[in-house]
Amino acid sequence: MCLAIPVRVTEVSADGCMALTELGGVIKEISLALLDEVAVGDYVIVHVGFALKKLDIAEAEKTLALFAEFAELIQGDAS
Repeated sequence: MCLAIPVRVTEVSADGCMALTELGGVIKEISLALLDEVAVGDYVIVHVGFALKKLDIAEAEKTLALFAEFAELIQGDAS
């Protein structure tokens, strides 16, 4: 199964081809080759190291809240 996740862009390279992103304290470098005009503070959907789509902040936060809720449910079942 594949999963694409929303992450926040914290830095964009000078040539605009790569970005540093953050999710839950984890920093990852991703490619922006498939998108135009990504800026610091934007949220993007990432799959296998490539940004696939920009998200608005509300949509990204809603998705991340659902992921957090799901993680809590899974951890509760493991107890």
